[in-house]
Amino acid sequence: MDPVSPAVDRQLATAAAAVKLRLAEVSHDVWRRLIDDIPELKADDPLVGVLVAGVEANVATLLDVLQHGIALDALDAPAAAVEYARRVAQRGIPLHALVRAYRVGHARFLQWCLDEIPQQTHDAALTRAVIRRLLDESFGYIDRVSEQMISAYQHERDRWLLNQGAVRAVRVRALLYRERIDPHQIEANLGYRLDQHHIGLVAWVPEANSSVEALTRLDRLTIALADELSCRGRPLYVPCDEAAAWAWLPLENGKHVAWERLAEAAAARDSTARVALGDPAAGVDGFRQTHQQALRAQGLAVAAQPGTQVTIFAEVGPIALLSADLDATRGWVWHVLGDLADHDQKSERLRETLRVFLATNGSYQTAGERLAIHKNTVQYRIRKAQEAIGRPSQDHRSDVELALRICHYLGSVVLRPLEN
Repeated sequence: MDPVSPAVDRQLATAAAAVKLRLAEVSHDVWRRLIDDIPELKADDPLVGVLVAGVEANVATLLDVLQHGIALDALDAPAAAVEYARRVAQRGIPLHALVRAYRVGHARFLQWCLDEIPQQTHDAALTRAVIRRLLDESFGYIDRVSEQMISAYQHERDRWLLNQGAVRAVRVRALLYRERIDPHQIEANLGYRLDQHHIGLVAWVPEANSSVEALTRLDRLTIALADELSCRGRPLYVPCDEAAAWAWLPLENGKHVAWERLAEAAAARDSTARVALGDPAAGVDGFRQTHQQALRAQGLAVAAQPGTQVTIFAEVGPIALLSADLDATRGWVWHVLGDLADHDQKSERLRETLRVFLATNGSYQTAGERLAIHKNTVQYRIRKAQEAIGRPSQDHRSDVELALRICHYLGSVVLRPLEN
């Protein structure tokens, strides 16, 4: 039998009309199942009231779709359901709870319809066709509406974070700018202890990848990094604008930080967001210091071309300080490296070989192993690099090492462009 035949439409419409006569009972069953199965939704009475309204609106709308053949591509989510998504975002209830609510609710709704359809006909082939049509239409509805709910949640979560962050930012800035403050009062207002070790963090979504849910993404990324460090409490998160945030990760006793693991965690959580991190530091002064270092590292990350996803002050401190004046830094690099500062593939190969060679205490063998080339190739490249510089690198080794590190992190920003 044709699954879209008039007979299928009539039987599905009849079944939907029969279920709609029990709308209040069906809706009650669905929202009670949501409350029982999803712990995050067990909130206060006002929020549950909005959930009840949203469930009833969704059930009624989907039954109308099935009964009257309403096209899904022009359908908007019920207002009560959208409002519930907004309220859930404001409460900080995780998005996965909202998404799961639609799956669980859909399953309960289908059970009511599947119980009703056999009551309308004893034709097995027709019953199967009606069930297939029910599944197609109901899954299509859930897919369309849940996407709208996700969008509403993310937009509201960003707006909420930004508004809440504005209040929090006033107190944080007072602390950073050394205004007259009561640290104990600030701690109470922020819900964050100052008499501990912190890592300052600046996170942002580059403009090309920014979207309405940027702050929500950065909030989740911050929590993921705190989890990776096994932080002793929740991080302090302060949105700066629609696509950037400051944060402080609380550490226990300033323990050793596995920076590589943090970089891996950031890549796994959100591959397009970028992060800059300061060194661990203690107390109120450390709170300020690690934040300033994170800002310095961010400045370097923004200037670098192409740059890396995670920039750590402990690795780039001197370079970050120098990059505050890029013109002066560029001129100094050109002076120290000579022709080795040219922006071409040959010079880049020689720079990287010399950088690794110096970092391995001048060992051709070790440098070759790190670069996966023969030690004789390393020896040849070092000779060519020194010819490009114009004098032996050992004569001013510290300057050459720093200049090479600057080139490594900042890239084309500090290199000499080739003439056409």
